[in-house]
Amino acid sequence: MMRIPVDITHEWDVSPGLAIQIQERLKARVVLSNGFQQLSRIGGADVAFSRKRNKVYAVLVVLDYVTMSALEMVSGEGPARFPYIPGLLTFREGPVLMEVFNRLRKWPDLILFDGQGIAHPRRLGLASHMGLLLNTPSIGCAKSPLRVQFKPPKRERGSLSKMMYGHEQVGVVLRTRDGINPLYISPGHMVDLPTSVKVVLDCGRGYRLPEPTRIAHIQVSQMRRRDEE
Repeated sequence: MMRIPVDITHEWDVSPGLAIQIQERLKARVVLSNGFQQLSRIGGADVAFSRKRNKVYAVLVVLDYVTMSALEMVSGEGPARFPYIPGLLTFREGPVLMEVFNRLRKWPDLILFDGQGIAHPRRLGLASHMGLLLNTPSIGCAKSPLRVQFKPPKRERGSLSKMMYGHEQVGVVLRTRDGINPLYISPGHMVDLPTSVKVVLDCGRGYRLPEPTRIAHIQVSQMRRRDEE
């Protein structure tokens, strides 16, 4: 069930220079207000790369938002055609993610991505880019920051601090579990920052990662491990 707006589509097999031009063109299309009335299904996506082969793996899970019970899981793999360049990871991960989403039957109301939203030099990290392509609300829920300034939040769950790019706030550093390393939360597309924080905390089940991306991370790691045995 693919939802790509026709005027958003682009090629993946491009040079780094053209990839930057695509990001610059698309960033103006990102919407930072909520594009949904309610949440009943939430998706989580994660990607892993082979340590032995030029290969990329992706897993997408869809959960019930209230119970966090699994409704669907789809996985895929393919060659890594784009080089590793910070700020352009969507061009490395995007093709296999699109393949996975193309096979999905239970479409989520919102998707959490293990990556940046607008907390990105060109305001178009993985979550923002994929949210645009999928025409679906999205949130960036990253394990590490990308060229932003911030102060560490307090150690209690729910504590946060601003994540800044120059004078612009692009997200928050959020403590999702007492005393554990925080996550770097930024809106992706069709969602605002307060809602992004609320959704990530709502999806917590006692772990650092919210349940959708936690499950996706476990599954994609197992997928890679099995393939490399």
